[in-house]
Amino acid sequence: MGHGNADLGLTTPSSTFYEQGRFGRMFPTLAPFAADTPSVRAALIDIGKPGGIMDAGDDLTDPLALLANAALSADNPDNPTMTAGFTFLGQFIDHDMTFDPTSSLARRQDPEAIRNFRIPALDLDNVYGGGPGVSPALYDQSVDEGRTTMLVEEIPGSAAVTIDGQPRFDLPRNSQNVALIGDPRNDENLVVSQLHLAFLKFHNAVLTDVKAAIGATHTLEEVFEETQRIVRWHYQWLVLHEFLPATIGATLAHDIATNGRKFFAWRNDPYIPVEFSVAAYRFGHSQVRPSYRANFGTSATTPAHQFIALIFDPAAATPADPGDLRGGCRAPRRFIDWQTFFDFGDGRVRRNKKIDTALSSTLFHLMGMGTGTPDSLATRNLLRNLTMKLPSGQAVARAMQVPVLPPSALSDVAAQGLDERTPLWFYVLREAHKKGQGKRLGPVGGRIVGEVIQGLIEGDSQSYLTQDPGWTPDYGTGGDFRMVDLLTKAGVVGSL
Repeated sequence: MGHGNADLGLTTPSSTFYEQGRFGRMFPTLAPFAADTPSVRAALIDIGKPGGIMDAGDDLTDPLALLANAALSADNPDNPTMTAGFTFLGQFIDHDMTFDPTSSLARRQDPEAIRNFRIPALDLDNVYGGGPGVSPALYDQSVDEGRTTMLVEEIPGSAAVTIDGQPRFDLPRNSQNVALIGDPRNDENLVVSQLHLAFLKFHNAVLTDVKAAIGATHTLEEVFEETQRIVRWHYQWLVLHEFLPATIGATLAHDIATNGRKFFAWRNDPYIPVEFSVAAYRFGHSQVRPSYRANFGTSATTPAHQFIALIFDPAAATPADPGDLRGGCRAPRRFIDWQTFFDFGDGRVRRNKKIDTALSSTLFHLMGMGTGTPDSLATRNLLRNLTMKLPSGQAVARAMQVPVLPPSALSDVAAQGLDERTPLWFYVLREAHKKGQGKRLGPVGGRIVGEVIQGLIEGDSQSYLTQDPGWTPDYGTGGDFRMVDLLTKAGVVGSL
C-alpha cells in the first residue's frame, strides 16, 4: 500500500506551482532518530524481518480459519470500533493525496527536493485524472461525446456467481488487463480497485441526478463540473466526519476542526509532511487482515461457495484468476460484496485489526518488488524512516508537549538501542496500542494525521470548507453521509 517517496529532484524549484507539489517537514528542526550506518540498518532489518517482533505469526494455511480468527495469532486481535473497509478507504485517500513514481530505500533523501506528482488535496484527482479533455481514456466515449461519464466495464460471467443474479463491474482495462485509472496503485489489490470502481459509479449516479436537475439549461461541461463538485464535497465530508473520527478519535478530530491546527502550516500552498506520509499515515498497514471474504459467491452461508482468500499470497497460481486478492486481474468471481467491509446492519461485517506493532504475516512476504528490495513491508517502512531522516517519536512528542512513552513501553527494541529514540512509524503504532487501546491513534500519530487531512481540505480553495462551510450533504440520512451511503447510491451493494 504505497505512499509518496522518491529520488526525483536535487533542487527545489521556488515557484508556487512546484511548491504546491512538494513534500516537506512538519518538524524541520528535529534531528534524525539515528545516523544511517550499516549497524542501524541491520537493527531495523532485524526488527522488521519475517518472524521478527513485528510479525504477528498468523497461520496462513487456511484463509477461512483466518477470517474466523481461528488461525490468527493472539498478537493480531480485531479492532472492535472499525470495520475492515476502513483499511482500503485509507489507502484510497492516501493515493488521492500523494503520488511519486520513483522510490529508493538505499539512499538518504531530502524531502524538500522530492516532488509529489499528486496535488496535495482531497479532490479525487486519482479518479478524475486531468478531466475529460486531458484524460479521455477514463471517460465513456459512447455517452455525451466522452465529456461527462466515467468508464466502467461489466465483468463477463459475474452474474452466474452472485446470489442476486446481477452482473458486477470492474475498472476499465486494456487488452493486457492494465486498469485505465488516474492512479495505478488503486489496482494494487481487489478491494481498493473495487472501491475505486464505487467512486466511478457514484459519479455516474450523481450525474444522472444533475442532468435531471440542470441538464436542459447547461452545457455538458457545466453538468460535469457540477457533478464533480458534488462528488468531491461528499467525499470530503465522509473523510472528515467518518474516517477521521474513527482513526484519531472524535475528541481530537473535533479539537482540530474547532480550535485549529498547531503544527501543520505552510507559506503559500499545502505540502505533504514526511512525518505524515512516511510514518504516521502508515498506521493502516497494521490494520490489514491476513484474509478477507471478497464476496458471497452463490451462497451467503456456505463458505465453499464464497470467495475467501489471503490479501497477498506469492504462491497463488493462475495469473488470470489467482487464489489471493491481488489486483490487475479480471474474472467472474473478482468483485466485492461490501457487506463484509462496511456495516450495513446485517451482521456480516468483519473488523480491522488493531493499530499496534504486530502486522499480519502476509505483509512479510510481498510480491514482485525486485532484487534487493525487502519483501517485508515492516522492514521497508523502517528503512524509509531512516533514509528520509525522520525524527524519533519521542522527539516529536516533546515538540508537541504531549506525554512521551517510557522506555519500558518499548523494551522490545531496547536491544537495538531504539527504546529512547524510536523510528517515528514504530512509535506511532506502539503509542496507538498503549494510548488508544489499538482502536485509534494516540496523541502524536493522531495529531499528525488529523492536522494534515483537515489542513489539506482547508487549504483547497474549491473544498466545501472553503466554498461553503455550512454545507450539508445532499445524499445520506439526516444531513450526514457515510461510506454505506456512497456504496448504496453507486449501486454496488448486492442484495443477499
